[in-house]
Amino acid sequence: MSHYVVLLRGINVGGHRRVPMQALRALAAELGCRDAQTYVASGNLLCTSDEPAHRVEAAFERALEARFGFAVDVVARSAAQWADYLDSNPFTAEGEQTPNLVMLCIGKQPATSEDAATLQARAGDNERVVLQGDALWLYFGDGSGRSKMGVGPSSGVWTTRNLRTVRNLAAMLA
Repeated sequence: MSHYVVLLRGINVGGHRRVPMQALRALAAELGCRDAQTYVASGNLLCTSDEPAHRVEAAFERALEARFGFAVDVVARSAAQWADYLDSNPFTAEGEQTPNLVMLCIGKQPATSEDAATLQARAGDNERVVLQGDALWLYFGDGSGRSKMGVGPSSGVWTTRNLRTVRNLAAMLA
């Protein structure tokens, strides 16, 4: 049995693509996941499963589309991977002051140095990108709202969570 962080991409934004968290927890149980917990309404689920991560992702994607009528990209990571992400945060000083400006960006595919370079080329003076393992860490010194960098590479499936969310999910896993 593995503990997972399951991230849904692009739901409950501006009243669109609504997935109630109670329904998400119920769906997890229907898929055979146990101990389902959600964190805020932006698509963060913790659960345990006997299946490998790629099967958890695929099962949730199929079930979400069948239940809600729209496709949702899902990225799942093990508890150990999640702890490694938190430990590899290159923006610890910035994260102590402004955790909402530090973002973890993970995808269905591993991040590459080319992904990091492409984002950094679009970054403003007070923005930085660091490749750590299979993930990108982004720092939006002036906030992400007006950034030209974007919150992930333009190709592939990516999702981001701010450092506060990354920390809180890690604490829930502990």
